[in-house]
Amino acid sequence: MPTSLRAPRSGTSVTRAEVLVVGAGNAGISLAAKLLRDGAPDVAIIEPSPVHRYRPLLNYVGAGQATPAEVERPMSSVIPAGCRWVQDAVETVDAEARTVRTRRGASISYTTLVLCPGMREDWAATPGLQDAYSAGWAGSTYVPSSAPLVWPALTRIRKGPVVFTVPPEPAPCGPTALKPALMACDHWRRSGVLSDLDVTVVLPETQPLAVAGADEHLEAVFASYGVTVVRQSRLEGVDPVLRSVDLATPTGTRRLEQVAYAHAVPHYSAPDWITRSGLGGASPAGLVDIDPATLRSRRHDDVWAIGDAAAIDTRSSGGALRKQVKVLAHNIAAASSGRRMHSYDGYTVMPVTTSRHQLMLVQADRKGPRPLALPDPFAPRRSAWWFDRHVLPQIYFRRLLRGKV
Repeated sequence: MPTSLRAPRSGTSVTRAEVLVVGAGNAGISLAAKLLRDGAPDVAIIEPSPVHRYRPLLNYVGAGQATPAEVERPMSSVIPAGCRWVQDAVETVDAEARTVRTRRGASISYTTLVLCPGMREDWAATPGLQDAYSAGWAGSTYVPSSAPLVWPALTRIRKGPVVFTVPPEPAPCGPTALKPALMACDHWRRSGVLSDLDVTVVLPETQPLAVAGADEHLEAVFASYGVTVVRQSRLEGVDPVLRSVDLATPTGTRRLEQVAYAHAVPHYSAPDWITRSGLGGASPAGLVDIDPATLRSRRHDDVWAIGDAAAIDTRSSGGALRKQVKVLAHNIAAASSGRRMHSYDGYTVMPVTTSRHQLMLVQADRKGPRPLALPDPFAPRRSAWWFDRHVLPQIYFRRLLRGKV
């Protein structure tokens, strides 16, 4: 029976796989589908979650422009046909023995292992933040359970300090944390209350994107909304009772008090088992140590990684994954046949909404900007917003997750 007609199989009875993929987010699903389309005879995925999310839409949920139902699909509906699904979590990897042990005690051997488990919220890195989420005066579009609560909270605010943080790297497409900030400012300006608010945006670096041309546009947008920008800073701690936020800045701790609302994105780190398994590198966040060009482990030739948890030397994004999947699918086949490998150039995309229906589409690679062939390539456009909000989700579910990259 053709692969495309076979239903995905789920279970923990898998004991061996030719290609074993860890993680069923954008990276894992689109790679598995691509490999099967290219003729790989045996692909299995390890993923505990029964739900798959198109995470970029969470920013629009947090701006009142999308619903959680548009973000989610049953995992069984996106696992590629012909791919075996192990609904379990990884406990450890023995790269020397080429085996993965799961939390339920299964041992799965592999010929090729691809790690794309994504990252996890590191709540311990910001004391008090999780309690502030529970108290309701802090939240973010990055946390799926919090995203639907963000817009109702923001639209209730009429005066006082409001804080938006951009997470330090590594983070899942960190610059898009500016989306809810600038869409909220546009809403407050149209509602006539922006002048009564003290809006602070916290950037981990000096510039918002570190992309020449794009940063100038964003700085003008900040100024137009009267936003205070705190640079080279990060969230250090939160007092959930006193509603204060502590920022680590180059000159010491800066405290913001009596905060009306904090869109405070947690810090992120890779799953602990990557470090426990000896697959991490020098990154304090425990990212998988790979050659950022070939996407292959520096220590184990049969281990590869893409996505948020991989040390790819660029900002993660869905656009970055599209390029990574193409390179990795080729390189896995090339490694077994002795052919020349392809190189991932660090291409990434940073879509940032600057108002309710305007968006900057910023593309870059390790060499610098890759602007569109337009007179002002980084200018916010309604067409770019429409593409990001309405077209890309369709492309994602109908093409990317089916390996048609």
